[in-house]
Amino acid sequence: MQFQPQAADLSGVQAMEWCGSSLRLLDQRRLPEEGNWVECQDAVQVAEAIRTGVVQGAAAVGIAAAYGIALAARRIGQAQDWTAALEADFALLSAARPSAANLRWALRMLRERLRRPLGVAANIPELLAQAAISIHVSDREANLAMGKLGMQVIRRHDRQPQNMLTFGNAGALAGGGYGSALGVIRAAHAAGLVAELHACETRPGRAGQRTLWELTQDELPVKLHVDAAAGHLMKSENLSWVVVGAEYIAANGDVVSAIGTYALAILAMHHGLRFMVVAPSSSVDLSLETADEVDLGQPSPGQGGQQLFDVTPADLIDVIVTEKGIVERPDQPRLAELLSHRRLH
Repeated sequence: MQFQPQAADLSGVQAMEWCGSSLRLLDQRRLPEEGNWVECQDAVQVAEAIRTGVVQGAAAVGIAAAYGIALAARRIGQAQDWTAALEADFALLSAARPSAANLRWALRMLRERLRRPLGVAANIPELLAQAAISIHVSDREANLAMGKLGMQVIRRHDRQPQNMLTFGNAGALAGGGYGSALGVIRAAHAAGLVAELHACETRPGRAGQRTLWELTQDELPVKLHVDAAAGHLMKSENLSWVVVGAEYIAANGDVVSAIGTYALAILAMHHGLRFMVVAPSSSVDLSLETADEVDLGQPSPGQGGQQLFDVTPADLIDVIVTEKGIVERPDQPRLAELLSHRRLH
């Protein structure tokens, strides 16, 4: 059973492909110079791919982890107690990237699938594979919904083409297709609302290089800048919006994202730009009061021992966009109300 999202109305870029007995991941560490694929045949290999950055982006990490459990189940074949049989694989994948809320959410969805009545003749590996595919498809659909909602927010403030800035990579490479932050930018571009798009390099991981590569594949113009140029761009290029993705969103609206997002939000407030965070509702964890409680993970040895994530306080964020709707000036009551909604698409 092979699965790859259909991309007729999306970005042509895909981060992964489910092949039934293996998971193929586009090696994002080597972009844009090389477009190599890594094939994973068990949960150990998927966890290593997550830990070492072969797959990047919170949503993509969650989807890959779900497929990792499906691969583990195929390896086991038969079990009396599937939850117990897969416990080590769940723990391994959960520890691969502690900062990604989507990873915990995806693994929780598969645990819940195992808790439902399974039936004597149930094919558990197949059921888990279908659950992983469902998570993959749902993320793509959420991105399409967020793209439309975010575009409408931008259009509501100004119907003229605007200059925008993005940071990190929250595009098709970072999830199931189309992108969260880049999904909004794609939708805004299609609606004639983007005059110029600027992207920061986003060191130490150089996620902006992947944004440049991805948008170039889709023939969308973008200018790439060093991170230190952000303040100058805001002052001199008449920017209106900063649009970013998120690893984690706490109950009060604090956001964990690529290191440097916090500084960017401060600059945006100083220069009077609107700051938009785009992420699926699976990124929101109402059990955490603030994002200071989030485990940001250890500094990455592969990135010179530097921290990869930081926390942007809610009071620096103008709007959070999810597939369930939007929250302007986010706080705990508004986010809780939003998450009680059913999906809009």
